[in-house]
Formats: sequence, C-alpha cells, structure tokens
Amino acid sequence: MALFASLARPARATLLSTSRLYPRAAFASLAHAPPTIPAKDAPTTTTESTPKATKSTKKKHIVFGNRGPSLQDFLNSTTTQPSTPLDPTKTMPDNIPYLSVQGRKLGAGAKYFVEVYGCQMNFNDTEILMAIMNGAGYTKADDQSEADIVFLVTCAIRENAETRIWNRLADLKRKKLGPQKDRAPLVGVLGCMAERLKDKLLDSDKMVDLVCGPDAYRSIPHLLSISETTRQGVANVMLSADETYADIVPMRIAPESFSAHLSIMRGCNNMCSFCVVPFTRGNERSRAIDSILTEVKQLSDAGIKEVTLLGQNVNSYRDTSGDGVQLAAGVGAELSNPGFNTIYKRKDGGMRFTELLDHVSQVDPEMRIRFTSPHPKDFPTALLHLMAERPNICSQIHMPAQSGSTAVLSRMRRGYSRDAYFELVDNIRSIVPGVALSSDFITGFCGETEADHLDTMDLMRRVEYEMAYMFMYSRREGTHAGRRLEDDVPEDVKLRRLQDIIGVFHKGAENQFRSRLGTPGGECVLVEGRSKRDKSRWVGRADGGYKIIFDDEMIQPSIAAALTSSDQSGTTGRVPIKLGDYVQVMTTSATSTSFQGKAIARTTLTEFSQHQSKLRAGIN
Repeated sequence: MALFASLARPARATLLSTSRLYPRAAFASLAHAPPTIPAKDAPTTTTESTPKATKSTKKKHIVFGNRGPSLQDFLNSTTTQPSTPLDPTKTMPDNIPYLSVQGRKLGAGAKYFVEVYGCQMNFNDTEILMAIMNGAGYTKADDQSEADIVFLVTCAIRENAETRIWNRLADLKRKKLGPQKDRAPLVGVLGCMAERLKDKLLDSDKMVDLVCGPDAYRSIPHLLSISETTRQGVANVMLSADETYADIVPMRIAPESFSAHLSIMRGCNNMCSFCVVPFTRGNERSRAIDSILTEVKQLSDAGIKEVTLLGQNVNSYRDTSGDGVQLAAGVGAELSNPGFNTIYKRKDGGMRFTELLDHVSQVDPEMRIRFTSPHPKDFPTALLHLMAERPNICSQIHMPAQSGSTAVLSRMRRGYSRDAYFELVDNIRSIVPGVALSSDFITGFCGETEADHLDTMDLMRRVEYEMAYMFMYSRREGTHAGRRLEDDVPEDVKLRRLQDIIGVFHKGAENQFRSRLGTPGGECVLVEGRSKRDKSRWVGRADGGYKIIFDDEMIQPSIAAALTSSDQSGTTGRVPIKLGDYVQVMTTSATSTSFQGKAIARTTLTEFSQHQSKLRAGIN
C-alpha cells in the first residue's frame, strides 16, 4: 500500500487521458459503487471495455501529480450506495498488482539497468533507486543488453542535457521496433526531466513506459506493475513536502571507491529566475541529524575515506526534527554578510549547516568531509572558522557567482551584488588558509550587455578560481526568466562570450596552481586510482579538490619517518602506495587543470595537519 500511502498526502493524483485508471472491482470494497472522476474535464470510469486505440485515438496514460483531484476526492465522490447488492465473487479480485504488495516481491528477479546523467545529486538518487529496486526483488544488470527495464536518471538544468536524453530514447525506440522487439526492455525516465516534461515523454511514440519524478522513487515498483498490467504509460511526478529518503540505505554505485556521497537535504527555495530546480525538486526539506550521523558512521565503518554532503542548496540545511531542535545552539544562522538577502522569508529555529558539519566532522577525524552545492548567501563566519579549525573538513568552497554584473545578478534574482560577493571572497580567504574556490557562470543571460560581460570577466580575473563550470544561458520553460524575460542575446554572441570566460578562467586557474607549486609540506592526497593516460602512475585529489598525478614508487611509512630517515634514497623501511591511502605529495609542475608531483610518505589527516601547523610556526 506504499503507493496509496503517498497518494493520501496533500499531493494529488491527476488522471490524464485515461478512461480506466483503476479497475472497477479493485475499489468495490472501498467505495461500494463504480468510481467516477470528479475532475471537470476528465473522462468517467465506466464498465465498458476500453476501445482499441486507433491512429486518431490519443495514447492513454496514468499520471499521478500535484494538480487535480486527490485520491480522497476520488473516493468521496463514490459514496452513493448501489441499488443492488454487489456479488463478492465478482468484486474481490485475486490479484491487483498495485494494491496487494504485502508478502511478495514485485520484481521476481527481473533485471534493471541505470544510466545516470547530470549532477552528483542524480548519482546519489541512483543509489537510492537501486536500494528500492533490490528491495522489491529486482536485480541490477551488469549490461544494458541483459535488462528487462532501462532507467535514465535525467537532468533538466539546460537544453543540451535534455537533448542527450531524447537522442538516447530514440536509440532505445529502435530496439522496441526492431526484429527483437519482443525482448525490448521497458524504458523509464526519472529525475528532473521526468517531472518537467512528463506529458511530452509519455506522448512520445513508444519511447517511454514509465516517468517518475525525484520525490516518487519509492513508487517505482508499483508503477512498473501498473504499466505491465495495463499496457499504458504511467507517471508519478508528485512533489513532496517531506520526502528525504532518510530511512533508505543507498546501494553504492562504485563499492570499490573510497569516496561516497550523502544527501542531507533536497529541494531549493531560492527561485533564481533561470533555474528549474524548485519546480522539479520542490521546496527545501532537511534530513534529521540522527539519520545523517548514522549513515556517516556506517560509511566510516565500511572504510570510506571521503564523504561529500549533498543538497541543491546544501548550506541552507535546517533540521527541525526533535533532535535537531534539542541539539541546536543557534550557531551559523545568519547570512554571509549584510549584502546578501533572500527572495523568501527565512525561518528561525532548528539546527543549521554549521552545527551539522561540526557533528559530522567529529564522527571520524580521518575521514574527509566536502559539501556541494552551496549558495553564496549561506556562509556565516562561524562556518568558515569551523572549516579552518577542522583538518578533515576540506578547504574547498564552491561559490556559484553566475555573473559578475550587479544588474544581471538582480535579473537572475541571486540576492547579492558583485561587491557583496567580493567581500565574501575576501572573508573566506582571510579565515580559511589555502582555500580553493570554484564557481558556476552563465553567459548570455537575458539582457546581458557587453559591459555586463566585461564585469563578469573582471570578477573572474580578480578571484582566480581553481575550478569553474561555464555555460551559455538556456531558456527553461516555467522559470521566471522563461515567463517574464526575453532571451535576447544572439547565440553567436553567447558562444563568443562563453569562449571569453573560459579563456579567462584557465589563465586564473593556472596562476593559482603555479602559486601552489612547491608548497612547504606538500599536499595531502587521497589516492583514487590509476591515471587514465598512464596506468603506471597514480592519480588522487588534494584537500582543495584538484587532481595530482604521481609515480608509483615505494614511499616512507609516515611523514615523521621521512623527516628522520638517514636513508633518503634507499628502500629500507619503505611501503608501497595503495588505493585509499593518504599520501604526502610534493608538487613539481602544474597546468590549469591538474598537478604533477612526487610522493614522499604515507600519512594521516591528523599527522599532515600537525606537520603543516609546525611549518607555519617555523618548527622543523
């Protein structure tokens, strides 16, 4: 009954282009009358058989969404008692797949395959999806050719992301219409694109069988049962006010990796004028701290060396559960500086991100903690001091500027000016030593002038980011900009400006990387695997998030041993480099994207931090 449990919430079920959403007998014991649909323009459920589709008949779909009559409205409309008693033998079906789920596995060994597109949040969602599917009796296929069901976990942030999905769906459609069409898999489109384009996806001729939004993954086994039983396209795109999947233990995509992602909140309240996220993932809601700390402890016990906390606006986390309120001390509740504001009214109370990060970082001092993606408005000074004090909180901050023009930032509804952003950058660099900064930029936004573009390049030159994600503006339907602003910058101008900012970024990143060359004490690198270009070499990430590539050689067992060893060139007492090690690496050269280096010693986060502190204090 999990599907109906979700339908009973304030979110509503909308019935589009279907004359038989629920078999009449299925509701006989609930309503005692043939069900009808109270929607003004919706068709009425009858006992007649549904006519076969013709070329002029619109394909029928079953859609659960936040608009239209709720399930309760549906049931309330059917309270009239029948004129004659119902025959129980005709009204109690043996098996209704989406009602009777207790005591059986829906999957029955069927195989699924997942293709993931887009952000890190989608990868975390995929791990949740895999746990749900395995719990329902499905098994994960190693190859798409083995799968009974193919899921595409999608992104809707830009037009190019959606174009990739449409092209992939066309490939899968050819299989459905090909000589082996009897063996063609069901196709499900999940994630942000699913919520945004549900009707278009279902109407696409024989492309998609199932559509599911980010808040409805629990219902997927039920939706598959409905689709297989009715031979209709089915969708659940209900947005939830409280779904965080906190009780589901994710099934990791790469169990051999020493890094993991952990979702701490979902949704976004910022309503930036260019962004679809509030419409595809709903309002912000945060996981309770106890469930987060439990999962962090489980990851630590499993040997994970690095955890990235995820959220659409991760640093606006606010836990209002009993434990969150009880443990909260009111630290870090303010905005970054007086130059920042919000389009929505901020609420008081609950545990904020600074306090959560404090608790998380204490679970395992030898496990690195990162977080993404934050908003510049939510960097109170207390958060910065915490990052500076805790060796296992990485000195890396993503600060999406989006533009360097105050006028464009205002049209984007970002809630700050370029001057407020500069003030925050200065504050961060003064408090967090050696911090690495990254950002997002959109070029060619509505009304962007050449002067605005020059402001953006000026901001990038002054900040000099170590990493940046840069894109041309892509109009999204339903957003404030899509409805109210004109996309008036020509495509060729957008492309030229994009190339301009990419060039500025690379120069700045190269300057930053060169300034880090030969840093006293080196870099603490988590060994992630072999270099793609040279399998004989290792690649890992430093505290700042940038890649360092180094030779596979025998190294000292600790920094202390390296400092005291009398045999600097020999192999006595040396140890091999292993996947998942923390290694002290001295950088030797740099480009705008990575470093080359020489491994010196195996280390720990605690030892490396103590060594750095001694160097800063002038102690050898």
